[in-house]
Amino acid sequence: MENRRILALMPHPDDIEFLCAGTLLRLKEHGYELHVATMTPGDKGSVELSATEIADVRRLEARAAAEVLGAASYTCLEFSDLEILFTNEARRRVAGLFRKVNPGIVFTTPPADYMFDHEITSKLVRDACFNASVKNYPAEGTDPPTSGIPYLYYSDPIGGHDMFGSPAKLGFLVEVTEQIDQKTEALACHESQRAWLRKQHDIDDYLESMKRWAQTRGAVANVAFAEGFCQHLGHPHPVDNPMLELLNVVQI
Repeated sequence: MENRRILALMPHPDDIEFLCAGTLLRLKEHGYELHVATMTPGDKGSVELSATEIADVRRLEARAAAEVLGAASYTCLEFSDLEILFTNEARRRVAGLFRKVNPGIVFTTPPADYMFDHEITSKLVRDACFNASVKNYPAEGTDPPTSGIPYLYYSDPIGGHDMFGSPAKLGFLVEVTEQIDQKTEALACHESQRAWLRKQHDIDDYLESMKRWAQTRGAVANVAFAEGFCQHLGHPHPVDNPMLELLNVVQI
């Protein structure tokens, strides 16, 4: 494909590293240009620091993780945790980022996930895939419309199941065995998130939980570690899957 720019836009700092960083690294090895972004700076992710203070910390952590991944850019769209809404203002802001990057491939969270920040982000990203290409759409910024409708891929939901506990729809798996150490290094940049999870949810195996899930998906593909995705195939998105040839994925 001619457009070799990738945009991974997910709700919070650490979502990219947990859900799709290994695949991004593999695509970068094939010469793709990575752009990573989060909807929020993680401003609710502390029981000790104020929203402004923790946001400053987590932006720095997200930039450090982006550097580990070799991303060309990191952007925070400056929404607030637990307050992402599907509004015209939000739609225009997300579309503005799309015009700035002009991606050929996009990754985001799935339409059905464990919290509304993830679900609304998914809808806003899907919306921007179309709207950013429309000349008369009033997206934020001064960049020209995108050059076309990108390939859109949804990551696994957290835990791999929907809100009713049923297995989430899964289209294919990407082996990330050779990338797992770098993926772990990128996730480890989010030290404040690990501290918050210890306080808020009594979880203290942040990195190991990521590896266990990658192993779970890897077992389905008969490899050590993998990440799962589902491709958006509705009109007017492209319906072929360049990852089949590029990454030798395992279809489910």
